[in-house]
Amino acid sequence: MTFSADHQPPATSRRPPVSLTLTALSGIPLVRPGENLATLILQSFEQAALALEDGDILVIAQKIVSKSEGRHVKLGDVQPSQGARELAAVTEKDPRLVELILSESREIVRHRLGVIVAENRQGVVLANSGIDHSNVEADGDAEQVLLLPVDPDASAARIHKELQEQTQVNIAVIINDSLGRAWRNGTTGTALGVSGLPALLDLRGLPDLFGKPLQVSEQAIADELSAAASLLQGQAAEGQPVVLIRGYATSAPPTPASALIRPKEKDLFR
Repeated sequence: MTFSADHQPPATSRRPPVSLTLTALSGIPLVRPGENLATLILQSFEQAALALEDGDILVIAQKIVSKSEGRHVKLGDVQPSQGARELAAVTEKDPRLVELILSESREIVRHRLGVIVAENRQGVVLANSGIDHSNVEADGDAEQVLLLPVDPDASAARIHKELQEQTQVNIAVIINDSLGRAWRNGTTGTALGVSGLPALLDLRGLPDLFGKPLQVSEQAIADELSAAASLLQGQAAEGQPVVLIRGYATSAPPTPASALIRPKEKDLFR
């Protein structure tokens, strides 16, 4: 292939190679309400003969954050409202679960047989308002479900602060969960809470390889890192809720996961 003098290929070959490493920590026990996640995580680092370093990113599964914050609900304690019973009849879901979905939601966005998609209290659109049965132990004979953290960004900030105070290193924390997408099959890791890095990186105005300014590019950094970590965390019985990411760097200022939420008036799928 030849290029004219006005269209020379970019000199990308001079750039040094870059890499990103992901390590799933083992040794995280089943988390109980009130347990300190920062302590459990640092114990896991000790067992693995690892240490946190400046620039490290920890991706923590939402489920263990919710468990530590005591976000369990016994379904037997839930009294469904008339509205919950009516929506349950249409979707063929447990009316008690539907009552919880309604209580954790701003709006029911879509529903059909077996599916309820809601905008939760933080503005995230997801199935069942993020309420989950999987990997949630029963309380004796009582069936339990797990709600999302009340404020995932605040949860991430608290864990971030505790880890930095105990280690004196500059790190970042992401709380992730597996969410579906309106335009694709399957789930992917998605950031619900972020502290210490830019959840969303605005690239508009930066030049591309040929010097043309980017017009609309915004990079969902925290979601991309969450998805990568989710490959190691798994979806079933892997028992690897914390992933260390090493090698990603940016000088952009931190922003919370709430920056990733598209305003309703700009959401073409609603």
